[in-house]
Amino acid sequence: MNVSAKSLPGLQRARRREQLSDEVAAHLRAAIMSGTLRPGTFVRLDETAAALGVSITPVREALRTLRGEGMVELEPNRGHVVSAFTRDDIADIFWLQATIATEIAANAARRITGPVIVELERLTDELADAVAAGDADAIALAEFLFHKEFNRAAGRTKLAWFLLHATRYLPVRIYAADPQWGAAAVANHRELIAALRDKNIDEVVRQTRRQFDDAAERLTGRLDELGLWPA
Repeated sequence: MNVSAKSLPGLQRARRREQLSDEVAAHLRAAIMSGTLRPGTFVRLDETAAALGVSITPVREALRTLRGEGMVELEPNRGHVVSAFTRDDIADIFWLQATIATEIAANAARRITGPVIVELERLTDELADAVAAGDADAIALAEFLFHKEFNRAAGRTKLAWFLLHATRYLPVRIYAADPQWGAAAVANHRELIAALRDKNIDEVVRQTRRQFDDAAERLTGRLDELGLWPA
């Protein structure tokens, strides 16, 4: 494809707008999944744009994306409203994530090399330091980099892509801000690494599934405490 110099600024603007739309969608998705934006709440274009420091256009595009995911609904003459969801919806999301992740984990356990295990140990140490410092941003980054390295070792590129998209529904910040979750994540990573060293595929799979079971339990418990669902 030939791209003229004159068209480059337009392409750059389009890419930046798409990136902004993705960022807004991620923010709203996390707010919905964490219960910050409760079912029945209207998401106002102007208020959301002002709060996030963006124009209305990426907010509108983000809401279109979330509407396709069933997370918001468009009510004629009223705007976008957060859709209701249930405990079963949460269970389904984490079941899908765990199903993909454990398949990746089994392959990683078979293929992983010593240098990759050393790198996973280093990333776990970074995660432990971030947890000790209570730095939520550093915790989220260290956790992301650990799983990126681990998933890459499996050589299952397409599955890793599907998992990345499935994990968009994880409200990462609420986990990263929870010291108990941080300590549990570090312990889980260390047990996972020990199983990788032993080539214990069943234990690698078990520790991987445990991550998602724990995350589902914590999120469901949080939403219960917020009174998201009738008793």
